[in-house]
Order: sequence, then structure tokens, then C-alpha cells
Amino acid sequence: MHRAAPSALPDLRRSLAEATLRMRPAATGRVRLGAAEIDAALSGGIDRAALHEVYAAGAGDLAAATGFALGLALRAAEEKAEDAVARPILWIRQDFVDAETGRLHAPGLNELGLDPARLLLVRARDAEGVLRAGAEGARCPALGAVLIEPWGEPRVFDLTASRRLALAAEGSGVTTLLLRVAATEAPSAARTRWQARALASRALEANAPGQPAFALRLLRHRGGVRGDVTEREWRVEWDRDRHRFAERSLFDRSSRTDHAAPLSRPLVPVSGDGQAAADGQDSGFRRTG
Repeated sequence: MHRAAPSALPDLRRSLAEATLRMRPAATGRVRLGAAEIDAALSGGIDRAALHEVYAAGAGDLAAATGFALGLALRAAEEKAEDAVARPILWIRQDFVDAETGRLHAPGLNELGLDPARLLLVRARDAEGVLRAGAEGARCPALGAVLIEPWGEPRVFDLTASRRLALAAEGSGVTTLLLRVAATEAPSAARTRWQARALASRALEANAPGQPAFALRLLRHRGGVRGDVTEREWRVEWDRDRHRFAERSLFDRSSRTDHAAPLSRPLVPVSGDGQAAADGQDSGFRRTG
């Protein structure tokens, strides 16, 4: 892993510059979620070259917000026919997020469809480090997506800072996602703002674990929405094999299992520091620098 300290940022810049030489410029246009109703409401999906925000509905929905943001990142980073390899995803996390929720767990991310080899993980000591590393990533056209995860409501993440990230994303064509943990809505330059809540998954055959399920609410869309969309709420599942979201059926929308309360601290994609230290196994992440 690469710590985004002032002395280490040049290493991050070199890594991103090398990636830029190996890749074509990022595509423009829109990123389709795969769920027909949502894509239609958004005129084809979310803007690729833009900043987007994802909030957890509550403390117990952090894993859901993380999973939804990662799904958007994977959709944005889908391999293009002219690229030799899939584009990497840069994930910048504040250390305090690890301390409060546990570190990212490579097998859990793989279960969501992300090959850990495609992940460039940066850990920053404070919100300022997260912002600086995020701005570097948002300017790199070789990346498939940038996921920025600070903790709480730091002062450095103000409207001006979000405008810088938005301009960087527009200039590079890289989808930039701001995952807000332990934070409330605030003015920003994000093109869309989402709220994610955990839903109970539907078991597969032989009672196998079902697909990750989310209740999504579109809190803000700068371009407006198409059609008669008043609620701006959808219930979706994440297809781990096809890397796409799909709406739940009308029957499932009225099912009581959809409203089951999430488990306390539902940290499926992460692993606690104590276990990681005890087994001594490699997390499987790529290192930058």
C-alpha cells in the first residue's frame, strides 16, 4: 500500500504517469448502470467525466454504500475493446476509516467482481492527504475510476475542493466517486448524489448466498431526470458476474424481506485489523510507488 504523505506523493505521481503511457485516454459519454429504469431516468446513465457522491443512509449501511460505489467504479472502468488490459481503479482511504470499520478485504472485493490486482489502494493519514491524492488521481486519464473515501465532515472537503475534483474529472474523463462516511449532505459540485441502504439478499439455489442488494435514492441530479420520476428511489441487485445492476421485481419491492434491518456493522468486504495481523497473509493489493 502507498501512504499519501507529502514526501510520497511524487511516487504516486510517477505511478500514474506510467499508467498513462500504457493506456489510451479515458472514454467520454455516460456510464450505464445496467438497470433500465435508472438509466432511462438519467438519460442513459451517469456522466463519465464527472464527480459523483454516495452517502450511506445510516451507520449500518456503510457496506451498502461502499458496494454501490464500487459497482459504479467497476461499470466506469469496464474494459474497452481497444485496450489491452482493464483499467485500474484508484481507491484513496483515510486511515481513520480503517480504524473504525476495518481494512478492505481482497477476497470480499473479489466476490463483488473486482480483481484485487486492478486496485491501486492509497491510505492517507488525514483528510488533506486524501484530497491531495484524490486530485492527483482524478487528473489521470489512464484510470478507470477514482474512489475517494474520507472520514466525517473535514473542513478541507468544502465546495471549493469539490469543484477542483469536478474540474479534474471533466478534464481527464475519469469517473470520480466521493464516498461519504459518517457525513451529512453538504453543497458540492457533484453531478449526482446518491444514498444507499442495505437490503436483504434473495437466496439462490441450495440456499447459496444471493446477490448484493441495495435501496438507492437519487438525492440530486444537476441535469434533471427524464419522465415521470417523482420518488427517485429504486431497489436493485448487483450482478457480480456481469458487472451490472438490475432492478428487483415488483413482487420483491413489496416483500417484507426487502425491509429487513441490516446486520450491525455489515462489513462483508472488509477484514478487521486484528485478524489480518494474526494470520499474516498478504492482502493481495497492488502497491504504488
